[in-house]
Amino acid sequence: MIFRVVHTAALALALAGGLALIAMTALTVLSVTGRGLVFAGLGPVPGDYELVEMGAAFAIFCFLPWCQLQRGHVTVDLFMARAGPRANAAVDLIANLLLTAAAAVIFWRLWLGLLDKQRYGETSFILGIPLWIGYAAAAVGAALFVLVSAYTTVRSLREFRDAGREGGA
Repeated sequence: MIFRVVHTAALALALAGGLALIAMTALTVLSVTGRGLVFAGLGPVPGDYELVEMGAAFAIFCFLPWCQLQRGHVTVDLFMARAGPRANAAVDLIANLLLTAAAAVIFWRLWLGLLDKQRYGETSFILGIPLWIGYAAAAVGAALFVLVSAYTTVRSLREFRDAGREGGA
């Protein structure tokens, strides 16, 4: 049951990040085309850099939970290829614990940044978009990243326990 909820939430957020990337691509093409057609009375999209910056932050944080759930983060298996299943499970458990801690710190600092931007009413330069909105969008992904990382830590703990039962070295 919990796997289904975590899986569905991570997948939905990753798809939202993909849609954000598509929108940023379309915006960039439109803006570059407008710059090239200034002679025809067109021009760049006002605030295109601001929108892409916020969209990129959102997209990055949307992909982190899915990547963690799918074991997609980069690993270096140079020495672990020779180790047994129990040693590999122990390293995975430690890595997931550390990543959960890092994800929690990232979320915490992002949340404090959101509150700071909200408190001081900072806005983007051209469009005047409140900056806390970008922080809030990224914080959704960061919060799910913490939850997925905690889930994968429990998953690794089970795998470590099961590797011990199988007699792995």
